[in-house]
This record gives sequence, structure tokens and C-alpha cells, in this order.
Amino acid sequence: MRIGLDVSGGDFAPTANLDGLALAMDHLQESIFYLFGKEDEIKKHPSFIGLNKDRIVVVNAPETISYNDHPARAVFKKPKSSISVGLNWLSTRKIDVFASTGNTGAMLVGSIYKSTTIPGVVRPCITSTLPAINGDKTVLLDVGSNADCKADVLSQFAVLGSIYAKHVFSKKNPKVALLNIGEEETKGNLLTIAAHELLKHQEDINFIGNIEGRDIFSGKADVIVCDGFTGNIVLKQAEGIFSLMKQRGISDVYFDSFNYENYGGTPILGIRGNVIIGHGISNDIAIKNMLLHSYEVASSGLAKKIKKAFK
Repeated sequence: MRIGLDVSGGDFAPTANLDGLALAMDHLQESIFYLFGKEDEIKKHPSFIGLNKDRIVVVNAPETISYNDHPARAVFKKPKSSISVGLNWLSTRKIDVFASTGNTGAMLVGSIYKSTTIPGVVRPCITSTLPAINGDKTVLLDVGSNADCKADVLSQFAVLGSIYAKHVFSKKNPKVALLNIGEEETKGNLLTIAAHELLKHQEDINFIGNIEGRDIFSGKADVIVCDGFTGNIVLKQAEGIFSLMKQRGISDVYFDSFNYENYGGTPILGIRGNVIIGHGISNDIAIKNMLLHSYEVASSGLAKKIKKAFK
């Protein structure tokens, strides 16, 4: 497996990225890692010195896309950035997957233009993995890349999320729900009512109906569909709960599973290549888990399975 890592992306780059790589290399013994960033900075960094150089290729990318750069323009204005070069390598199949904790908007826009969208997919999206109280994992999508959606887009999110849950999280027949303000079909706004009508007639998913906010973490659904505006609020609320509990010194096995470090990153669903986006504040543990998940996503052939489903 050829795994690409953006070493320049994230709040704690390059130290956290390289330390996380060191942890991941112990688990992914047969993988080769391609590091995109400032070559001189990487090779002189203390965290790079002890790594197994036989399994590492450093690709020079002297420019950096910051969080202040405009997402739609940065990839083209900075062609030598770690994100641009990494996505170029992915699109030309020099690597199997590319992971970054850098500018999410730039990653999304760059992926759409360089890897291109799978034919039939209206809008690629990003997901989040939420811990259920019963120990399962629930896929929530979209969580921010599409703030405004139409009903047909939500119906596609249901298909994308179902394929992801099935092939990456080994759910045989994922239960798909629509996030709404009530369980009844007639509840909600114009968007959710129209989306419900489409979803209940989709034969390629296991749609179980509406789900309310109080049941998000119950494990009732394996996949929860919503627009990116709503999904991002849910995700930030979960992060806020975890942060508040830590501030108050409260330790709980279940709520500790809210820690973003455990999940590392999430794939962009609906593009031809395997692109993984991580949290900007990722530390070494989160980087390790992002790389492990990158391997899982690429090994599952997720992009190819989505392409087949949308043929």
C-alpha cells in the first residue's frame, strides 16, 4: 500500500505528523509512506531521524496552504503546496491514498478537480463517525461540505453512507435514517419531507425512517443522513460535550470515545480517489489513526465500489 501524508498540514505540523507516522508504521508493516512537504524541513526534523527510510519517500512541496487561504483558489494559486502535489500524485496513481489535516475546503475542492467526481454523484461529501452507546459506530453525513442541499442530494448521501458502512465498518445491511424533528413521515421542513419520500422508495438501501436528535447516539441507525449545516452542528456539539467533561475532570468510558483522536480522519465520498481528511488540531495519536483508516479505506476499494453503485 502506498500511503501519502501531508506533513505540512495541521496546527502541530510537522512534529505531530511525523510522530504519528512513526506510530502508524509499526502497524502497517508492508506499506510505503510518501511524505509531502518542505523536504529540507522534513529531513532535518528530529522526529524524522529515527524512521525507517527504506519505507519512506519524501516529495518536496515547498508551499503551504493555510487555513486563511481561500479554498477554491488556494489549490490553483499554490501548485507546489503539499495538498496540491499530494492530490496530483493521487490522481496519477503514484499513491493509493492521500491523507491531510490541512485546509478542509482546499482538500475538498482540490479532490473534486484533480481526482474528479464519480459520474452520477451530484455532490461529494464528508462524514463523521459517532460512537453509539451500544458500542457500534454510526456514520453521520454530511458534516459540513454541503451546507445547503436538495432532496436528491440527501438521497445520494444515504447511498454513499451505506456503502461506506458496509465495506469499511463491515455492516452487512446498514440501517439508514434521516435526521429530523420527529419520527413521522409528515414531520420536518420541505427538505426532509421531500427527502423522506425519495428515501423510502430507494431499493438499494435499508431505510428505517426518521430519527430524532435524541437518538443519534442510540445505535438505532448505522447511517444518519442530513445536510452539512445540521451535521456540522451535531459534530461540534459532540466535540463540545467531550471537551466540557474533560474540563470538569469527568472520566467515563463511553464519553471518552467521543475523543476525535480515536477516529483520526474521514474519507471524501463520491470522488474517484481515496482522500482522507483529518482534524486540524490532530496530535500524533490522531495522525496515527488517520493513517490506519487511510489503509482501511484504500484496502476496501471504497471508491471503486461507489463507482460501481452509481453506474
